[in-house]
Amino acid sequence: MKIVDIRATTVAVPLEAPLRHSNGAHWGRFVRTLVEVETDNGLVGLGEMGGGGESAEAAFRALLPYLKGHDPFQVEALRFKIANPTASLYNNRTQLLAALEFACLDLVGRHLGVPVCDLLGGRLRDAVPFASYLFFRYASDGHGEIRTPDQLVAHAGELKAAHGFTVHKLKGGVFPPDYELECYRALAAAFPGDRLRYDPNAVLSVAEGLRFGKAIEALDNDYLEDPVWGLEGLRAVRERVNVPLATNTVVVNFEQLASNVLRRAADVVLLDTTFWGGVRPCVKAAGVCETFQLGVAVHSSGELGVQLATMLHLGAVLPNLTYAADAHYHQLRDDVIEGGKLAYRDGAIAVPSGPGLGVRLDRERVARYAELYKETGGYPYDRDPGRPGWYATVPNERFADPSVSLDVSG
Repeated sequence: MKIVDIRATTVAVPLEAPLRHSNGAHWGRFVRTLVEVETDNGLVGLGEMGGGGESAEAAFRALLPYLKGHDPFQVEALRFKIANPTASLYNNRTQLLAALEFACLDLVGRHLGVPVCDLLGGRLRDAVPFASYLFFRYASDGHGEIRTPDQLVAHAGELKAAHGFTVHKLKGGVFPPDYELECYRALAAAFPGDRLRYDPNAVLSVAEGLRFGKAIEALDNDYLEDPVWGLEGLRAVRERVNVPLATNTVVVNFEQLASNVLRRAADVVLLDTTFWGGVRPCVKAAGVCETFQLGVAVHSSGELGVQLATMLHLGAVLPNLTYAADAHYHQLRDDVIEGGKLAYRDGAIAVPSGPGLGVRLDRERVARYAELYKETGGYPYDRDPGRPGWYATVPNERFADPSVSLDVSG
């Protein structure tokens, strides 16, 4: 089995409403690049990468000379062909490598007739639990804003009723910390017995991170995620706050993981199959975390069904996955895979049981959302459509005004 072609298609899939975060917003859609790797026996493996648009499509096409004739079973060799650690100083192909690794694992699984999790050691669980990923958001196209504590609690309650979530993650860093603390406490009061986590995407100062962390110590926290920037900032907070700290921003490779092992800054490492360069590096990293008693969770970077499948296969095989995974998935209105969106049951999504990743592209949906991308284009992730001219600093002092209500429909 040898690779003969690589195809990439960028799509824009609508969200219920624009989601606000500490550095900007998702402007009512996720822009993702779908990758198809074809082999000489007629199989097609699927990958996915965030954003990129025409530049990502061109980047994948440019890799065909590297990979034409490559055996998809040779996944370790793929790493050095695409992302040699010294050559990557000049081309930074980690996310491209991840999408191609997804596709190769999909090909191998389809060729052998087994799911990807069987290639990774075999499943330990048949479904992966998820948290309700809660965002402050603008009103749009009939979907209400989420700005006040009451609106946030009502939305969390709707998600809990619909999907069975018992863990709730608040994406913060949008409004002043004291206001978001009020919102977080409202969640705790509304859902006694459920677990909580808060993530301001590293925009708090160390002083604010300490103050917020101390204020939530008595709540049922899973962890406080990236309250401040950097390993040293996290260490400063961890030393004085009695809440586990987690990160997905500053432990995203093995050098950083080694630093965190030698001098702990985060108690929980959120593994992202894109950020780490594929599913297999995440499995390796989880093994290191198991050895040194670090917690692991599965991170979400705004995936559609193809990358979600990689997250599910990863979650299936990790013995030390003691935290619910993150996913933006319930914020999407649709997906590009056959059958539409995968279903939540009791707060979890079943691990696909078909060969490879276990998902296939719905050609009509892909065509529709590729056309939507051509109509709408990309958007600046690190800008906010409701705050023209604003941009975040780290630490940030220019938070949004929680008294301002805005509809950004259209």
